[in-house]
Amino acid sequence: MSAPESRGPAGRAWEIRGNCINCDVARQLAPETVVEADARSVLARQPADAAEELALARAAVACPVRAIRRGPGHVPTAPFSMRLDREVYLCGHNSARTFGANAYLVRRPEGNLLVDTPRWTSAVAASYEELGGIAHILLTHRDHTAHAQRFAKHFGARVWIHEADQDAAPHADRVLRGREPVDVLPGVTARPVPGHTRGSVVYVVDERYCFTGDTLYWSRTAQDLEVFETVVWYSRPELMGSLLRLAEEARFTWVLPGHGDRCHRPAEELHERLVRLVARMRERPPQPLDIGAVEW
Repeated sequence: MSAPESRGPAGRAWEIRGNCINCDVARQLAPETVVEADARSVLARQPADAAEELALARAAVACPVRAIRRGPGHVPTAPFSMRLDREVYLCGHNSARTFGANAYLVRRPEGNLLVDTPRWTSAVAASYEELGGIAHILLTHRDHTAHAQRFAKHFGARVWIHEADQDAAPHADRVLRGREPVDVLPGVTARPVPGHTRGSVVYVVDERYCFTGDTLYWSRTAQDLEVFETVVWYSRPELMGSLLRLAEEARFTWVLPGHGDRCHRPAEELHERLVRLVARMRERPPQPLDIGAVEW
């Protein structure tokens, strides 16, 4: 028996329009109802219960191009930020200017962190005020700098970025240099990982959370840690070296990427998976640049 259709205003069912950019956000948030086909997200079926309805509504709010709708004039609503673990939240409200990258908010007694940024709206900013505001914006690399200046100005936040990518955020007032890890705040370490871009950085918080930008993600296809081989803008050999240093020097139990799925695994398992990832990269040939060839 097929699942009952979930109907909204005037009996309209959910749809995903043709302007989808295949950023994967909807498939992360609503995997039961949204799948990939022909290089875009499509509805496999309508939501079958309240949980699936909420998941798809969140996907609609997060969608950077507003492709998920219930007909003309529908404005989706759903609660964000979404708690992932303890005081770590997924921001939602993804931006087309970052190709739909995920951003994260981390609540801390000494001041909250925003890792990369969602799209700017006054309503989103107001929701962060309710959580205690933003003290520091940690940018992982040049591709995810959109909206940082607006959030920084609104909250009076410090903005961190690596010097090699600073031209993408000239307003940043905290500049990381070189390749050595830097403790930017108590319990928060910036680890330069050149590869995807020359100035890519991951941020490890409390030896538990690793915010990886576009350096590393959990692949649903491979069911393993992976890199975006077809969008390595700077240097593949540098990326392999960065991943090995990360495996050798850092411990964490969460991988929280800008693109691709998140994962939560024991630290030793993630260490072993990182080492094996580099071994796989050494065995396979470099791939041509092609954002459409990403295997989520």
